[in-house]
Amino acid sequence: MQTILGANGVIARELSHHLRSHTDRIRQASRSPRQVNTSDDLCTVDLLDADATAKAVAGSDVSYLVAGLQYDHRVWQEQWPKVMRHTIDACKRHGSALVFFDNVYAYGRVDGVMTEQTPYNPCSRKGEVRARIATMLMEEARRGELRAMIVRSADFYGPGAVLSLTHATVTERLKAGKTPQWIGNAKAVHTFTYTPDAGRTLALLGNTAAAYGQVWHALTSKEPMTGEEYVRIACTLAGRPYRLQVAPRWLLSIMGLFVPVLRENMEMLYQFEHDYRFDSSKVEQAFGLTPTAYRDGIAATLLG
Repeated sequence: MQTILGANGVIARELSHHLRSHTDRIRQASRSPRQVNTSDDLCTVDLLDADATAKAVAGSDVSYLVAGLQYDHRVWQEQWPKVMRHTIDACKRHGSALVFFDNVYAYGRVDGVMTEQTPYNPCSRKGEVRARIATMLMEEARRGELRAMIVRSADFYGPGAVLSLTHATVTERLKAGKTPQWIGNAKAVHTFTYTPDAGRTLALLGNTAAAYGQVWHALTSKEPMTGEEYVRIACTLAGRPYRLQVAPRWLLSIMGLFVPVLRENMEMLYQFEHDYRFDSSKVEQAFGLTPTAYRDGIAATLLG
């Protein structure tokens, strides 16, 4: 049995598809789980409940923590340490390996390329939380008390990735006949992980014994993508003339006074004002993988 903690999201869905190559027993666990594959088991769980988390993990060879929480730093500060502690304890209790799907917030602003060796230097409240829970997990692994790994991705895009920045600012606006938008510096390099590649990476690493005890970056194209180029490709594929609106920081600050999600995004704006380069050479070289090209990924995203 392999269990997905935080079922229903886009990463959980992609992971579910790819896990079929490794197991025919998949458990979808969340507050309102749904089947992705017809043979999936369903388990209702609140990861803030330690006993419920333990029941969800019971009988699992591998558990994947791909849950998301409300995008609010206060929620993250209160709830993420509890979710991680409950998941670690549940996996230790039932002898399950643990694969944690993480982002790059713990790295903070990086001048250069983000790799698995990049030190934690968070410059946001959300980044501080991510650094704390990642450290908690890998300390357990180093002590030999838990088989665990971290798999990180860049900001992602892909079919059905409705919470991604590019969904709201590019995909949906093109479908509605509107001009695509961007935030920060549209000329800065910004790497994106294609969600099917992220799911493929998680399934492969979770079923590779030698991968545990390490941090990995999810399979991601090295093409030097910028906001302008992303929108240009999307416009071409959608049969629309290239146009782009860029929201300046001052306007976002004002809008953030009235829109909570924008207010929460302000501390992360550095990721779009400066180059954001993410490297997945480690997994590519270890398994001979090739990431999806942006043009192919954007085409599939527009159709999704």
